[in-house]
Amino acid sequence: MKVLIVGGGGREHTFAWACAKSADVSDVFVAPGNAGTASENKCSNVALDVNDFAGLATFARSNDIDLTIVGPEEPLVRGIKDYFDEQELLCLGPPSSVAQLEGSKSFAKDFMTEHGIPTADSYSTSNLEDAIAYTRNHGAPIVVKADGLAAGKGVVLAQTVEEAIAAITEMLSGTRHGEAGKRVVLEEFMVGEEASYTVLIDGTNFLSFASSQDHKAINDGDKGANTGGMGAYSPAPVVSSEIESQILNEVIKPVVEGMQKRGTPYLGFLYAGLMITPDQKVKVVEFNCRFGDPETQVVLFSLESDFAQACFAAARGSIPTEPLVYLPGTALCVVMASGGYPGQYATGKVIHGLDQIHPEVKILHAGTSISEDSIVTSGGRVLAVTTTGSDVRDAQSKAYSEAQKISWEDVHYRTDIGYRAIDRD
Repeated sequence: MKVLIVGGGGREHTFAWACAKSADVSDVFVAPGNAGTASENKCSNVALDVNDFAGLATFARSNDIDLTIVGPEEPLVRGIKDYFDEQELLCLGPPSSVAQLEGSKSFAKDFMTEHGIPTADSYSTSNLEDAIAYTRNHGAPIVVKADGLAAGKGVVLAQTVEEAIAAITEMLSGTRHGEAGKRVVLEEFMVGEEASYTVLIDGTNFLSFASSQDHKAINDGDKGANTGGMGAYSPAPVVSSEIESQILNEVIKPVVEGMQKRGTPYLGFLYAGLMITPDQKVKVVEFNCRFGDPETQVVLFSLESDFAQACFAAARGSIPTEPLVYLPGTALCVVMASGGYPGQYATGKVIHGLDQIHPEVKILHAGTSISEDSIVTSGGRVLAVTTTGSDVRDAQSKAYSEAQKISWEDVHYRTDIGYRAIDRD
């Protein structure tokens, strides 16, 4: 089987690595890929943009690709699945109409309200005066979200009314997140512990992956600006069997059934960002129409089941009935980022120490490229140092031991990934 992975980040490197492990997979192509996928077993990079649907489809047809797996949200929201269906090419991912669950926060809120999915109270508007009036009436803390896609950075957890109004003004004026922020969703500030839960859906049935917990803030202790994710671990102890039952019955099943009722069955990965409240109730923070990043790195790292075959079956509408099998223990990754991220940052910095990493630890590349025989930074989030351990503390120790061997000018990473699980112990 030949597989095409669309994307060039850490999620896509993980997809490529996981697919290449399958005995049934002969070749994995990654478009556009990165320095990590360029050197991965069975893998080759393809110089095509993720939104070049015609180019990707032509490549898939001319190279006898059996399955295309789409990683990032933008091509899904823009309709890559619809385009591939028209070309009669097998593609795993939801159509554009379904991908609006991630492409529009207000669409997602309306969908959740319609189908009784628990989430925070909210108000959506594109009018500045209405947004400010609502914020003053609601008070702080309050969550301000850009309605559209903002690469995981379109959320402001405003602690004061003034901070919220400043974020709203920047978004609606287009100076923050461009068109994605021209409509805002104002949301109640939920209290609790966040967790991530991902399933693979074939239109009717679904298969659950292990739970995980992301660390979105740039600094230790969940301080500072929101990022696309600075590290993760899996499974998340906060997701007990009782909590998982709530997730399946109150979140996942209503999405699958709701999309069927709309006449737009859900096909592909569904990611639910969740808040577990102090009274052990589940509320949806957000939906993503693809696998999370860096959750992908930890959820797939300890997966023993054949990832490629599961994806192939789902894309054909016949997902496996057997649960996925995982190695015991905990998987954990530490994201190493460029200094200044998620704001302005420099690229082209030579990365040192990658040849010193222990073989049990996997370095999954996100923002890297090759320049004059050196691997250099090319993005904000650069590497994910990923490993497993007998528990969170053991995995954390191994990951940071290896992260310390890697360096480049102005590198930044958190030093407390997994701290909530350790505090729980």
